[in-house]
Amino acid sequence: MNTRQAAYAPTPHSYVPDTTLSATINLDEEVKLAETRAERDLQDSLAEIFSIIVTLDELERAFLKDAIPEAEYTEICERSLKQYKSITSDEAVAKAFVGLEEFKAEWDLEVPRATERLKAGMPSTALVVPTGSAPQPAAATSNKSGALILEATQDFITFLDALRLGLLAKDQLHPLLTDVIQSVNKVTDRDFENRGKIVQWLITLNQMKATEELSEHQARELELDINSAYLGFKNTL
Repeated sequence: MNTRQAAYAPTPHSYVPDTTLSATINLDEEVKLAETRAERDLQDSLAEIFSIIVTLDELERAFLKDAIPEAEYTEICERSLKQYKSITSDEAVAKAFVGLEEFKAEWDLEVPRATERLKAGMPSTALVVPTGSAPQPAAATSNKSGALILEATQDFITFLDALRLGLLAKDQLHPLLTDVIQSVNKVTDRDFENRGKIVQWLITLNQMKATEELSEHQARELELDINSAYLGFKNTL
């Protein structure tokens, strides 16, 4: 009796290729993910958003570990945030993007640091008073450039005037309030009363849609808060 085992397990059905059939696609031909230029542009934009989000998360991680100089961090972060804002302001991209949380869920992104930065809309260096800096006497700030103090004062007044004129949309107010915090930071690195309210309103405005408007109640609250911050700023001078 021949006990030699077969070299392979037999199958009940054997596949015999039909040589009369031909491939329906050319394997040497590049597969196109989009048929039109508009579709390609949209995919490129979404890919760019993905790249910006991942880059921002790594940038924040590096900055927290002191692995990148503050000036370099600020420059890269500001550029990335501007690119993100510019890309997502396109109507077609915004429709496909939906929102940050939806985009993260679709692509399984775990990027808490980038999420915080995108919600704030500004580098952490512009929002947070440096820790560990020794308190300065009031006289120290008197040495600051008068031009910078004047610029900050004008930015406060411009923002408050915009509110009183009834400008309530995010795309009208957010740039003006950004000017306020940036000019204030040029004058002093000291914390002052109600400075945090400027930051909180920046975050609130940044998370609104471009044409979305504040309610009358929010506008009154915002005016009171920025007025209070303005008084706190003047008291540091």
